[in-house]
Amino acid sequence: MYTANGNNTAWDDGTIRRSIPSDPANRHYQEVLDAIIEQGADCFEGDIPEDLQVAADAKLFNSQANKYKTATARVAQYQLSVGREEVVESQPTGEQVYNEETFEMEDVMADVVTQTAIEPLEATVEVTVHGDDPEAEPTVETIPNPLIVADDAERAEAQAVIDSTPTPVKTYVEEQ
Repeated sequence: MYTANGNNTAWDDGTIRRSIPSDPANRHYQEVLDAIIEQGADCFEGDIPEDLQVAADAKLFNSQANKYKTATARVAQYQLSVGREEVVESQPTGEQVYNEETFEMEDVMADVVTQTAIEPLEATVEVTVHGDDPEAEPTVETIPNPLIVADDAERAEAQAVIDSTPTPVKTYVEEQ
């Protein structure tokens, strides 16, 4: 249980009373903020001091923003089961030629592959299964491709983070 103690916060477990300075570099101070984030007023005897609530809210906001950035980056990656198409862009070569119709110099353009194609993975793979009997012949089973299963699970987890992120956090990150 935490209590406000002037500029410090005190922690008391019934046998030990410890003063915690309001210093963001102090790990105990960070633990106080984590307790406020997780438990709210239940972790404090009396009201949570405004400066601690503001610091806890900022820590939560920053944590949500970082998780949202990571999740959106993960979802933006190509799906292993779908693959990725090649992207070709026309880019200037650095050379110029004179256009006699417009009487201007124009860039010489060349098609450049800016993203290589990646073929989708096979949906299933075959694995050899050895039974408990050492003399039995191994069998071959077809199973869902574990790489695709893991990719789909990671994408679903990232999407859940995106879906649960509060709108102000999303707006903040997208405006960066």
